[in-house]
Amino acid sequence: MRRAVRTAGLAGAVTVGSGAAALAWGAGYEVRSPRLRRVEVPVLPPGQPPLRVLHLSDLHLTPELRRVPAWVEGLADLEPDLVVDTGDHLSSPDAVPTVLRCLDRLLDRPGVFVLGSNDRHGPKRANPLLYLRGPSRLTPDREPLPTQDLVDGLTSRGWVDLDNARAVVDVAGRRVRLVGVDDPHIGLDRYDDVRSPTPDQAAAEEGADVALGVLHAPYRRVLDPMADDGLDLLLAGHTHGGQVCVPFVGALVTNCDVPRRCASGLHRWRSGQGPVPAPLLAAAGPSAGETWLNVSAGLGTSPHARVRFACPPEATLLTLVARTV
Repeated sequence: MRRAVRTAGLAGAVTVGSGAAALAWGAGYEVRSPRLRRVEVPVLPPGQPPLRVLHLSDLHLTPELRRVPAWVEGLADLEPDLVVDTGDHLSSPDAVPTVLRCLDRLLDRPGVFVLGSNDRHGPKRANPLLYLRGPSRLTPDREPLPTQDLVDGLTSRGWVDLDNARAVVDVAGRRVRLVGVDDPHIGLDRYDDVRSPTPDQAAAEEGADVALGVLHAPYRRVLDPMADDGLDLLLAGHTHGGQVCVPFVGALVTNCDVPRRCASGLHRWRSGQGPVPAPLLAAAGPSAGETWLNVSAGLGTSPHARVRFACPPEATLLTLVARTV
C-alpha cells in the first residue's frame, strides 16, 4: 500500500511539474516569439506574376508591450504588395498610439482592415474553461474602447475600412476586388447588404484580377455565401489558432463555428460542407461554391491570459500565384 501511495504521489508530482513547465514555456517564451508563416495560393489568372499579401490579425496591444510590436514593425521589410488586417488591434483604451506606431511603416503600403469585438470593447477577466463550452459572449459591462480613433488613424494613412463594405485597390499593376464585413462574433456582419455591387461599384470592379473576402471571425454564415459568390480567397482571424493546443491533436476550440482543424492555416472551403481535402498548391481554380480560406492564429492574446502553447503568434505572407488552368 505504501509503495502504491508513493507511486501515485510521484505520478501526481510529475503531472503538476509538467503542467507548470508547459505554463512557463507558454507564458514566458512562446507568447513572445512570433513567426512568419509563408504559403502560396493559386488564385491569379494564368500567366500573371505573383502578388504578395501580408495577413495580420489579433494584435491585442497594450502600451507596455514591446517584443511583438517591434517584430511587427520589421515586417515592413518584406515589402508586401498588400496588407490585410483582420482586426482585434486593442486590449486597452490607451493602445491606439501603440497600434499606429507598430504599423507605421506598413501603413505606407496599400492596406485594408476590418474590426473585431476587441476594437470596441475592452477585455474582461473570465474563466478560460468557459471557452470549452462554446463561443464567448459579449457582456454588457465591458469597457468601451476608442474605436473611432483607431479607424481614423488607419484610414488617414490610406488603408481602406472594409467593415460591411466593398472596395477596389490597385496593387502592383493588378486590380484587387475586396468585400468585407464587420465582426460576425458579435453579430455586426451585414454581408447581404454588400454582396451585390451598386452599378458604380460594378463598373469599378469590372476586370478585377482577384477577389478577396475579409472578416474577423470566420463564421459559416459569412464564409458560405462568400464562397458561393466566387471570391477567390477569404482571410480571417479571431481564433488565436486555439491559443493553447495539444501536441499532435491541435486546437481544442475555435471560439466560433468552424471545425477545430480550421483554427489556423490555409484550407479549401466548400459552401455547405466546410473544409475539404485539397492539395495546397493545386493548379486548378476552385469549383463552384469553393474558395480558399486562410485563418491567422494571430499575434496577441487577452492581457488576462498571456499564454500560448503549441500555437505561437504568427503573421502570414501569402504569395498569390497564377492558376495553370
